[in-house]
Amino acid sequence: MASQQVVSRSSETATAEPVPVDFWFDPICPWAWIASRWMLEVEKVRPVSVRWHVMSLAYLNADKEGLSEQYRQALADAWGPVRTCIAAEQTEGSQVLLPLYTALGERFHLRGEPRSVETIAAALDEVGLPTSLAEAATSTKWDEELQRSHHEGMDQVGYEVGTPVISVEGVAFFGPVMSPIPRGEAAATLFDGVLAVAGTDGFFELKRSRTRDPIFD
Repeated sequence: MASQQVVSRSSETATAEPVPVDFWFDPICPWAWIASRWMLEVEKVRPVSVRWHVMSLAYLNADKEGLSEQYRQALADAWGPVRTCIAAEQTEGSQVLLPLYTALGERFHLRGEPRSVETIAAALDEVGLPTSLAEAATSTKWDEELQRSHHEGMDQVGYEVGTPVISVEGVAFFGPVMSPIPRGEAAATLFDGVLAVAGTDGFFELKRSRTRDPIFD
């Protein structure tokens, strides 16, 4: 019986219409990076199609008081990557966001490279995008489009949260925040839970304090 259930579930997964999931990220956020790699795992084992979008922690926190000097500096450095991402999306199409995000994230989170124009240009070159797009890192040219993309996600979920933000079946959430990256069926099980809470009328929050740092393996 158990084997028949597995076969049935696999058949359903193969033939089901993909569930659209919208995912908002800031390239500098380690928790968004982990969640994004989780969603890539989910796409392998569930009928899911992820649409990637940019939000900005620097923009979100621009007027907030009481931030530490260290965090303010991190936010100042965050403008470059996110401005470059939105410039790439606007000039080359939304399909470039995931490969560019991956190239940036591997540099920032796995290799510990600086969030500099040089690092951004190397990421652009890796994925076949014009390195001239790195000029957007120090320009406000695309800020209106950045704010539009940011608000499309954050207006759904509220402004007492950050990134990642996902929207599924008309319901948006901050998170999930986890460490390390769930793989395989563990990734699928977590996504099934997201679908369950998304389908629960009036569900708002489930949270506990973090007890470990980001693990990227």
